[in-house]
Amino acid sequence: MSLVFIHATLTLDGFLAGPGGEVDWMFDVPSAPEDQEVVDRVCANIGAVVGGANKTRTIEDDEIPYGGMVKAPVFLMTHTPAEPVERDGIIYTFVVDDIATAVESAKLAAGERWVSLLGGSIARQCLRLGLVDEIHLDITPVLLGEGISLFGGLGMRVDLERLETSAFASETHLRFRVRRGKGAPS
Repeated sequence: MSLVFIHATLTLDGFLAGPGGEVDWMFDVPSAPEDQEVVDRVCANIGAVVGGANKTRTIEDDEIPYGGMVKAPVFLMTHTPAEPVERDGIIYTFVVDDIATAVESAKLAAGERWVSLLGGSIARQCLRLGLVDEIHLDITPVLLGEGISLFGGLGMRVDLERLETSAFASETHLRFRVRRGKGAPS
């Protein structure tokens, strides 16, 4: 059974990107080999990705999940039907307005490997539906003050169990299990 997890790099104040979607702050922080090892370990386990974007922005504008370093099927949420697209060995399947179907399809494609959920809207929808097993956050020491929030607007309590914490030169890495039961999605 696939592990379904939210995976995000955030600023210390909880933003995925600046107000206009900019992510240049991710590259302004010195890195250490240990930070890359954490990211590489997670990426090696990914068997499928669920994200939210439109065909043009994601594929044609090179906004590819994980910069193309994860060679796994990608399921993209959209409001407009489109045929699957293959680019650089990655198949992009477009799922119209049904996040549960996208996650289930990703789990089938991933097999025993993990399903990565990318983006704030995708993360919040999946948490509300009880589809998330874990949350993996890579926190950079930057405060943006405003931007696109990962969990802003979630509108519910979700209890977590800390599984792992590590910190190196550029990031603090946090891994949590979503607890089922009181205060948690079913």
